[in-house]
Amino acid sequence: MSADEGDRVDPGDTIASLEREDFVDAVSLAEAELSAQQALLDALEAGNRPEEIGQAEAQVEQSRAALVFAEATLERQETLAERNIASHQLHDEAQMQVDLAVARLRAAEETLALLRQGPREEDKRAARAHRDALLVSLQLARRRLEDASLTAPNQGIVLTRIREPGAVISAGEPIYTISLSEPIWVRTYLDEPDLGHIHPGMNVTVSTDSGGRYTGQIGFISPVAEFTPRSVQTRELRTSLVYRVRVVVSEADNGLRQGMPVTVHVDLAANDE
Repeated sequence: MSADEGDRVDPGDTIASLEREDFVDAVSLAEAELSAQQALLDALEAGNRPEEIGQAEAQVEQSRAALVFAEATLERQETLAERNIASHQLHDEAQMQVDLAVARLRAAEETLALLRQGPREEDKRAARAHRDALLVSLQLARRRLEDASLTAPNQGIVLTRIREPGAVISAGEPIYTISLSEPIWVRTYLDEPDLGHIHPGMNVTVSTDSGGRYTGQIGFISPVAEFTPRSVQTRELRTSLVYRVRVVVSEADNGLRQGMPVTVHVDLAANDE
């Protein structure tokens, strides 16, 4: 906590911060996960490498050669079996080797076809969606890191430091009370009979007990009465109603303090002109 009671602050000044270690680690983790997913997506979009396709083509040629050899062996065993030179068991084994070579060749050809087609579009879309989700997570982690620093929203003076360094706080809990330096306004009240003479935009004069005088302007008149009796049944009771009025003071200085009493003067003749 870098600000104390009575300090002046400007918009954007860092006046307090949470412990940042956990937020920094969360950003680093989100960045690493996003980088890994982006690399995976790049690999999917780039497709299979030529070396992988070449290796699969070589496997197909090897399987085809093995099939040719197995078929030649089967043909010899059939000839020998017909002459009763070799047993039928060797013929059956040769047939089994042919069937196995055919299956291996078919598997190698299918693998080669898949490598040439590349990754499925569904896998690419899923990888992109995951990448986008991780990007949002990274943005959220960075925003939380930024929010770990409490900055002054406006120019003003610190009235109260509600918490002390090391305190554990909850979300939305106030840390400072700041009196804004701009705009300066006065809360006053207007009697019901005077409503017809006062309207927003009128020029007024604000005076303090110490002799200070400031120029102001009526900015707001409440549509709801204050201190309203339970029921207004007589003319006399109507005159007891008051309405809240806000007066905005221009070119205020240190002579006006928060909570101090002032007097608002309205020159009806000058405003009528």
